[in-house]
Amino acid sequence: MSGKQFFEPEFVAGLKKIFEERVVFNTVLGLKIDRLHPEGVTGHIDMKQELVGHFAYNRLHGGVISAGLDAMAGLACMAAIGAKHMDETPEQRLHRFGRLGTIDLRVDYLRAAIGERFELKAQVMRLGSRVANTRMEFHGADGELLATGAAAYIVS
Repeated sequence: MSGKQFFEPEFVAGLKKIFEERVVFNTVLGLKIDRLHPEGVTGHIDMKQELVGHFAYNRLHGGVISAGLDAMAGLACMAAIGAKHMDETPEQRLHRFGRLGTIDLRVDYLRAAIGERFELKAQVMRLGSRVANTRMEFHGADGELLATGAAAYIVS
């Protein structure tokens, strides 16, 4: 993970383990964290045969885009919650995510996702005591915007 480190190494390692290993579907997608910060998170998915949605064009399945954006927005919520409770130990903060869940998700597909690698970005627009609102972006390797999303999450 690149960029200035905001969180303790223990928190980052714990969140990475939860996100990349314990959430098995993220493992199926090949979703990896690149940057973890309270103001936003980034990650990537490398194309693989199991993710193809249209065989003739080797196009990424729309469900992969949707699931990836949803997962990244959830991660952004985790980062925002973690930053809000810096007075707690990393372990205490990692236990706060048990009730996190998607309430609403909207994805706008702008262009076909064809390529070898895709970058995902998410940020929390508002973190309330019960609900968090997020925005997400899905980019091709060349930086082209392929899809956008917005979602709400239960955080209490």
